[in-house]
Amino acid sequence: MSTDAQTIAIAIVSAYLMGSFPAAYIVARLRKGVDIREVGSRNMGATNVLYEVGIPEGLLVFCVDVGKGAAAVMLARWLGASFVIQLAAGGVSMLGHAFPVFLKFRGGKGAGACLGAFASLMPQAIPYYFGLFVVLLLISRSTTLSYGTALLSVPFMAWLIYHSSDLIIFTVVMLLVLVTRYLPRIKEMHARAGGWRGMIFRRSLKERF
Repeated sequence: MSTDAQTIAIAIVSAYLMGSFPAAYIVARLRKGVDIREVGSRNMGATNVLYEVGIPEGLLVFCVDVGKGAAAVMLARWLGASFVIQLAAGGVSMLGHAFPVFLKFRGGKGAGACLGAFASLMPQAIPYYFGLFVVLLLISRSTTLSYGTALLSVPFMAWLIYHSSDLIIFTVVMLLVLVTRYLPRIKEMHARAGGWRGMIFRRSLKERF
């Protein structure tokens, strides 16, 4: 195997294994003795941990999940891999979270790892993303809808700030995968809230559908 092929293999395999680390599952098991995939929204992610286990635990899982995506990209960069391979590593980390080898390939949606990959690839976009997230959260009081809607702005940031066709294509593809995985949850929330208005505009951060 050539050096370039070895670099690519190490970057991709490492990205998948890092993405597979099931922080939400481990924290929920240790703190509450539950399988986070069977309670609440049944998603193995930070928001579900926040609601079902606790705020500190949810923040911890958020940091780990975002770190997985960021670390996958940074490792590929440190190995000297091309920019395209760095993009691939970010994408594979999200797939690792969604289909973790440690949990028989049944994981979460991958939004945290996706956000981490975006942050590592587009650091100048971070303040804009979090600013938009905070504004949306104050308006809707829905964490899921706020960070999801804020993520939709990332391809525009790739265009306006970085002027990179590779980044634009990558962010669009990643978001299409995320939207596809979130569709069942969106339909569930819509039904429980009794319509779009009830789903989007919550009475408080504690309200959940």
